[in-house]
Amino acid sequence: MKIVHIEDFVHPDAGYQLNSLAPLQRAQGHDVTIVTGQLDKIPDDLTAFFGRDNIEERDRQFEIETGVRIIRLPLLGFYSGRAIFAPGLVRTVNSLRPDVAFVHCEDTVTGMTFIRLSRWLRYPIVLDCHMLEMASQNRFREYFRKFFRMFITPIILKEQIPLIRVVESDFVEKCLAIPLSHTELLSFGTDTHLFSPSADTRVRMRSDLGLADDAFVIMYAGKFEETKGGKFLAETLRARFPEIGGRPIEVLAIGNTNGSYGAEVEAIFAESENKIVRRPTAKFRELARYYQCVDLAIFAKQCSMSFFELQSCGVPVLFESNEINSGRCFNSNAFCFEPGNMDDFRAKIIELAGTPPEVYRRYRTNARQYILDNFDYVPIAQQFTDVLTRAIAAWKAKGRPTYSD
Repeated sequence: MKIVHIEDFVHPDAGYQLNSLAPLQRAQGHDVTIVTGQLDKIPDDLTAFFGRDNIEERDRQFEIETGVRIIRLPLLGFYSGRAIFAPGLVRTVNSLRPDVAFVHCEDTVTGMTFIRLSRWLRYPIVLDCHMLEMASQNRFREYFRKFFRMFITPIILKEQIPLIRVVESDFVEKCLAIPLSHTELLSFGTDTHLFSPSADTRVRMRSDLGLADDAFVIMYAGKFEETKGGKFLAETLRARFPEIGGRPIEVLAIGNTNGSYGAEVEAIFAESENKIVRRPTAKFRELARYYQCVDLAIFAKQCSMSFFELQSCGVPVLFESNEINSGRCFNSNAFCFEPGNMDDFRAKIIELAGTPPEVYRRYRTNARQYILDNFDYVPIAQQFTDVLTRAIAAWKAKGRPTYSD
């Protein structure tokens, strides 16, 4: 099967869903291509974390490692998290003669373009939705939703275009009038072979990073920006944590900062009374060795796919309580603090650092088992592929034209 993924923003070093899904589909034996935008028009707050330098070489390396080709097309601009492609996107996808196109994010300009053209294409499209109500903050959102409900949703329903929800939320029904019965819920997940516990790596990495072997090491890896609570996180780590039973609390902070906000974050880190080891942004596949050497991961605000990789490495997670995170606290595998409450955030860190070792070992086991039972991405990726296969069968059953005709 020839699969073309269409996504506004892709970086080969990132850990987004597509960076795992596309290679796993290639490993299933399919011909997989990603069509995405060039990075020159992508905002700095998206590209600064991984960088734009040598992107062609990085794309080639990704293809060598995974067998998935990345094709980049020019953009006219990027507004409100949406890419505006220059003319030629649909023509390029058509030239690849796909059996199916997976158009990521139904509510982008790109998504709506393919939805509107869907009945005239020679291949079916499949959509997905990543949006949550708490992340939809554009001041024009109500106008957009009304437009979508009037002009886009009817096409999705009439043409029976499959829509995959990747988070357990009623956003599409509540805001876009797409019945949940029309959708499929397929979760995020992780490569449980790459991201797994390793006692040897724990010892070696702590030595390499200068972290004490007996320390309770907490870690944040990601963007140090406002939406991720960068300053809130740094302020939480400013005052000295007490030693618990003679065991120090040390911090590993991984990720680049950007602009004036990032400079403020770095300044607060520099003033911290705690030991903070700083490292720049790491490639997605290199993160496992950092995760394997820590005891607890912390997130001040939004927590995305990092949660799954950390849990797969047997690392408990502490994050703010919200509609998604609370549901991920399944069996002492993860813990929540009150949003915006720095005192509660610190208190939970100290409480977890003081957990008896035999109890904390169960937390680690619970974290790993939670992923193995629910979010192993190898079978999940096959479920995504099954949706694409069914879309092709339904398309042919309607007598629609294909490139194999």
